[in-house]
Amino acid sequence: MAETIHPEGWAPAIGYANGMAGSGRMLFLGGQIGWNAEQQFESDDLVDQVGQSFENVVAVVEAAGGTPSDIVSMTWFMTDLEDYGARLKEIGRAYRDVIGKHFPAMAVVEVSRLVEERAKVEIQAIAVLPG
Repeated sequence: MAETIHPEGWAPAIGYANGMAGSGRMLFLGGQIGWNAEQQFESDDLVDQVGQSFENVVAVVEAAGGTPSDIVSMTWFMTDLEDYGARLKEIGRAYRDVIGKHFPAMAVVEVSRLVEERAKVEIQAIAVLPG
């Protein structure tokens, strides 16, 4: 079970949490990119790849017996922050479609490239599973 931590007097965190606390079994996810279960890219579009990355994160969490609400932290590695910034509304919709209205602690980092040449995003996550 995870609890959102928000310091008193701070402005609201929109779309993320400043901190999360939890107790249970820890699950550390390797970076998930925007390819499908067969490791094939279905699109080179950023929003499509972000949505597939979310689906991959959730698939790993569910395989461990958890749900999206058990995710306590996500780090997004993006190859183009300008594209990310220009498409925030679409990315937000893709996020809510897959993960819902659960917002863990998050960070976004621009990188020059990812291991897979076609990848535009890689998402690493941590979940705290019940029990």
